[in-house]
Amino acid sequence: MAITQLVPLQCAFNSAPPGNLLVSSPFPQSQLLSFLHSYNEQAEVNKPVPVSFSIARAPSATTRALRSALCSSSNAAIMRSSEIYPAPPTAADQELWEEKEVSTKQSSLEIGENKDFALHQTQDAFGNEEFAEVKYKVLKWWQCGLLMVAETVSLGVLSLPAAVAGLGLVPSVIILVCLGALATYTGYVIGQFKWRYPHICSMADAGEVLAGRFGRELLGFAQIIFLVFIMASHLLTFTIAMNDLTNHGTCSIVFGVVGLAISFVCTLPRTLEKMSWLSLISFISILSSVFITMIGVGISHPGKVIEATVKTDLIHGFTAVANIVFAFSGHAAFFSLAAELKNPADYPKALMLLQSVDITLYLVAAIVIYCYGGSTVTSPALGSASTVVSKVAYGIALPTIIIAGVINGHVSAKSVYVRIFRGTDHMHKRSWIAVGSWTAIVLALWVLAWIIAEAIPVFNKLLSLVTALFASWFTFGLSAIFWFYMNHGQWFSSPKKVALSAVNLLALGVGCCLCGLGLYVSGKAIHDDPHHASFTCMSTV
Repeated sequence: MAITQLVPLQCAFNSAPPGNLLVSSPFPQSQLLSFLHSYNEQAEVNKPVPVSFSIARAPSATTRALRSALCSSSNAAIMRSSEIYPAPPTAADQELWEEKEVSTKQSSLEIGENKDFALHQTQDAFGNEEFAEVKYKVLKWWQCGLLMVAETVSLGVLSLPAAVAGLGLVPSVIILVCLGALATYTGYVIGQFKWRYPHICSMADAGEVLAGRFGRELLGFAQIIFLVFIMASHLLTFTIAMNDLTNHGTCSIVFGVVGLAISFVCTLPRTLEKMSWLSLISFISILSSVFITMIGVGISHPGKVIEATVKTDLIHGFTAVANIVFAFSGHAAFFSLAAELKNPADYPKALMLLQSVDITLYLVAAIVIYCYGGSTVTSPALGSASTVVSKVAYGIALPTIIIAGVINGHVSAKSVYVRIFRGTDHMHKRSWIAVGSWTAIVLALWVLAWIIAEAIPVFNKLLSLVTALFASWFTFGLSAIFWFYMNHGQWFSSPKKVALSAVNLLALGVGCCLCGLGLYVSGKAIHDDPHHASFTCMSTV
């Protein structure tokens, strides 16, 4: 249904001699009841000139399509766009602009809280920071890549040898490589979606694009729950490591509180640029811990049996697959990390740094430790080394245990903070309100994570359930939905689109399968697990 609508489009073109603006399919000429006029005087040749266009009496879909085409020099729908010649306004222009004022007043009453949403989608998450006191968009690509590595690659890499033992060497390598490649592609799609909608800085923003307010609340809640459970798992892992290092020297709750305090302090910086230096420490920490474990297991050589394939059941087999999936489940934070890049176009380089590091490290650690640890290798693999080597590896791994949780904590706190203060001066100031609010949000999230880790008797099983429910979608399923949303109406427009549609359909299927089977396996494990006490001083192993 056609509507009367005038939309100003701010685009920059080079001034040039008069030429024609040719609009081709898929926009039928019958729908293009519009005119394009500029209100700027002719500038010098080759000097960028901001040109404001008016589109009148065009369907909303056509308006959106023209907006996208006019603002993209590479869009095939607009040809010779650099040859638009500025023309003076006419009497018809003036009438249409007056009509626009009336329609704008009417529409502002109709769309309520979403009246600024269209403009909101064209602006990046943090706006103009030229004179800002706190600047967010300063991340270099390698800093973003290190943050991705620190957030994704942690002590969980040492659970992969046990996954190999549960599936066999050959299936495990195939699954690792295939899931790693698919995770690389889905991570790239997240970057495309962020590029298309610059205002996105969290899963909540992406959900708003997909399904309005309902999508925003659903994905925002899911992201917070998932990240808080990841934070809780790192607090629990810190407690286990301290118990191992001190031979259970004190109450486990004390170690949990120590981990809470350290994590809280490390999360206080408000920008990811400051967190990037912690991520470098985390990377060195996990790399050293993995190599120490490989050397220790290689020297002790506890296992002699290496199996190409093993016979397993659904529960144990899927548990092994879930451990591999969890190793690639950093996608929930990618929007937040990309939002603070100095140059958003550098996102693919940061992603490739992450994926080249994690796939290589996962393959080397899993294969080497399994070959020397055998079918009885423990999870984490530190238990297959000698007592001394295990303690040394745990000690060196402490930074990555803390920092990986801290980055997830920062991302969850940032999503809440931006939700509250977006569009206000507090975003870029060091006022009492800004600093106090950030500190309170960080503290509240870490206390919540600590309570979850200590109070839930079957936390590890519940973590598996939460991972199955959310990581499957954040890593695989949602990226496919993003792609189908961006390419609506073009899924079969070319052989390339057909191939990409198949790949994204596969990713969606993988996400659904992992979610469904994961919920079943995790639910059964919780049902069959003997109950343990909450807030116990016993070693949390």
